[in-house]
Amino acid sequence: MRIISWNVNGLRANVKKGGFDWFLNESPDIFCIQEVKAEAEQLEEGVRHPAGYFSYFDHSKGRKGYSGVAVYTKVEPTKVEYGLGVSDLDQEGRFLALYFPDFVLLNIYFPNGGGGPERLAFKMRYYEAFLKYINKLKKSGKQIIFCGDVNTAHTEIDLARPKENENNTGFLPEERAWLDQVVADGYVDVFRHFFPGVKDKYTYWDMKTFARERNVGWRIDYFFASAGLLPRIDKMKILDEILGSDHCPIEIDMR
Repeated sequence: MRIISWNVNGLRANVKKGGFDWFLNESPDIFCIQEVKAEAEQLEEGVRHPAGYFSYFDHSKGRKGYSGVAVYTKVEPTKVEYGLGVSDLDQEGRFLALYFPDFVLLNIYFPNGGGGPERLAFKMRYYEAFLKYINKLKKSGKQIIFCGDVNTAHTEIDLARPKENENNTGFLPEERAWLDQVVADGYVDVFRHFFPGVKDKYTYWDMKTFARERNVGWRIDYFFASAGLLPRIDKMKILDEILGSDHCPIEIDMR
């Protein structure tokens, strides 16, 4: 089973850039996207319901053209949940949970902490509510995979310029401490599982400064998995040659 995750930075724009055709040609079993910036009704039929896939969308309930996540899957889930179940945290359309017989897949577009103290506080509340959600799932016996744009680089080797960014959102101590807690609670960063010390591998680059050409990036897009699922994961890839967004796709292959 191939699962690909990608922050597309606007699905309609990504379609025009060929990103959706790339997905169809790759034909993964599951395709998770973040920052859709559209409601399902605003998408062309072939994008909303591509042949061979079940599709699910969570969109922003107030601000149009903002946030949003979607999942395309060849295997129909037994259940789908939209949102964490916390009203004010669920207004921006950031969460999909798909239940399959042997694991739960969560596709999340975590908030960015920029824009002032209120947004950082919102991000941290979202983080805590999400961890509470998956820990409840784990306690019930579920195996978990979650993927998406976490909007935080975990360690110094996960961004090109850690010293310059130690006081910036996306690399603040409290944001990184939350990722420490995720790991402590038993969820494994799949990329670091396979590549524990590899440097200069990123998933996001600032477009305004042409950072991608210089590989001045951040690794803020992740797959995390329950330890019990690790024996089933054969490989993890950062597909940094794929264009069409300020993020690149990431992929895991499972047995």
